[in-house]
Amino acid sequence: MSFVRKGIFAAVFLSATALSTYSGSAETILGALSKAYQNNSTLNSGRAGVRVTDESVAIAKSGYRPTVTGVGNFSYTSNNGTRITASSFAVQLNQTLFDGFQTYNNVQGAESQVFAANENLRNSEMNTLFGAAQAYMDVIRDRQIAVLREQNLKFLDEQVRAARSRLEVGEGTRTDVAQVEAALSNGQAQLAAARAQVAVSEATYRQIVGDQPGKLNAASPLAKMLPKSLDQAYAVASARHPAILANQHLVDSAGFAVKSAEGQLLPQLSGSASMSRNFQESHGINPNTGLPGVSNQSYNAAQIGATLTVPIYQGGRVSAQVRQNKESLGQARIQVDVARDQVRAAVASAWSAYNSAREGVVANRTAISAAQLALNGVIEERNVGQRTTLDVLTSQQDVITAQINLANSQNQLVVASYGILQATGQLYASRLGLQVAEYKPEEHYKAVKDKWFGLRTPDGR
Repeated sequence: MSFVRKGIFAAVFLSATALSTYSGSAETILGALSKAYQNNSTLNSGRAGVRVTDESVAIAKSGYRPTVTGVGNFSYTSNNGTRITASSFAVQLNQTLFDGFQTYNNVQGAESQVFAANENLRNSEMNTLFGAAQAYMDVIRDRQIAVLREQNLKFLDEQVRAARSRLEVGEGTRTDVAQVEAALSNGQAQLAAARAQVAVSEATYRQIVGDQPGKLNAASPLAKMLPKSLDQAYAVASARHPAILANQHLVDSAGFAVKSAEGQLLPQLSGSASMSRNFQESHGINPNTGLPGVSNQSYNAAQIGATLTVPIYQGGRVSAQVRQNKESLGQARIQVDVARDQVRAAVASAWSAYNSAREGVVANRTAISAAQLALNGVIEERNVGQRTTLDVLTSQQDVITAQINLANSQNQLVVASYGILQATGQLYASRLGLQVAEYKPEEHYKAVKDKWFGLRTPDGR
């Protein structure tokens, strides 16, 4: 085979190999997302945080319930030969009857905090799934680029041999050999950088998905799940995005905090009841007989009462707390607008990236075909003396650049489609059809919100 045919074969093989992906028994993108949904440590930490927040409702509801305590006393007294031993045991019950609606507002505020935590968890789930999709596509892209760089190196190595052969028969120059050798050295450096980037992408994949990336199947954009227009995407995001919903729940929580603080200025009424058993034993001289003796005494006691407290002045502390909570409420309302603006910007960015990548895929495929055809023509013209080796190297660089651009566009197209679903609040496990047991935070909340006692968590810890 002549070096002309070898050059053409190498270029064609380069293009075919670069556009292929790892196949066989390979992971799919939905499989990777399922693993991330189950194994991602950051996401599991967020779920644990929601369970912590759930307990705040049970804590707040304790204000409705009585407290019962047992109190025991023992004393021993010795005075001038008289020894007195006394002991008692009592059970005390205290019940808040009216606290200015503080408990009610604390419970409502705690529930709003739980609802906000649930929405934040949904947001974290979407961020994790998007991160997993991006990591998956980055591994595919960087592996493709490494293959392209490797095949480019083979092509350049063939060009070095061809340039030396032409020099030996007097058809080339030392300049031609030097040019292709320089290009070969540059190609070796580019291949090393590409392989290093593959290692980085695989490490990121391992961090997010929780498993090493093996063979990965090519992925397609989620075109059928996307909104029909940008305006529709804005409307869906405004109504459903968990970041917005979470901040709305935080507004509710801040409002209840204001009412709870104001409740400290209202009268407080509490009731109490107690029962006690008292014992006393005395050793000493009986004052009536003048003889040593022992006397025992025991009796029961019961008490019931109510306490009314009317706040008059608290040094300005409660007033400052009310003002502070009102400012927090105002901040929470502003934060809803901040979240809406951020979500809207994310929708616009993802939508633009998707359309740009879709056009880029078409354009770069055309560019590859044109650049490959031009490379083949330049090689033929170089062989008859109408083009230089530098022209061949320039044309080859055009081919590799177009192929890398296509790999990037294909990556961006899939990632942007997931980005649109994330930005509109629709990137969740059930919608994607992930084969996982969906985590439902409300199950834990229902299990603990009304518990009166018990040290074990619902999962038995």
